[in-house]
Amino acid sequence: MQRQKRYEDYGHVLDVFPASQHRVSGQRLFQDRNEFVVQLLGEEFFTLLEVAVNERFRPKPGTRFYIGRDVPREILRIVRRINFEDLTETAVANLEPAIYRIVEENPQRFLDFINNSGLLTPRMHALELVPGIGKKMLQKFLQERDNSKFTSFDDIKNRTGLPNPVEAIVKRIMQELKNREEKYRLFVREPAPRE
Repeated sequence: MQRQKRYEDYGHVLDVFPASQHRVSGQRLFQDRNEFVVQLLGEEFFTLLEVAVNERFRPKPGTRFYIGRDVPREILRIVRRINFEDLTETAVANLEPAIYRIVEENPQRFLDFINNSGLLTPRMHALELVPGIGKKMLQKFLQERDNSKFTSFDDIKNRTGLPNPVEAIVKRIMQELKNREEKYRLFVREPAPRE
């Protein structure tokens, strides 16, 4: 059976810089001097990407734009998937705010995870991988969601006592992005192969 391709439709800009400044293992990935490199975070699978854009289209960090395959887009091409260690300092600084924005602007996606997640192993529930949810807190989550599904992040906070559900989810996403060896990936696509 063939694995399903996972494409991002939207990306959040983490850093933009001239292609002439970019080398990977001594080789140049960008040929045109007028190209710029954009390091970005995909919105659906939290894929880290480098894309080439024309010098006339230089998005600012924090910008969200279409990178999908269906309609014309501002990018020239997706150059490669990258990993956390490939990010520039600027991209690293902008990563967590971009994740916060994605989580806050797509609450239903993360509420669905909290309302529907199950066991990963006979002894471990997926919710336990979210920072701040230990065995005791897990029981509170399961009891509350059995009574009625969570309807908002505030609802989670009020009914379970988890102080900041958005922050907890963001921390988990950051952990999955930083750790290549992460066994369980709740939100983030598997890392790019090493070059």
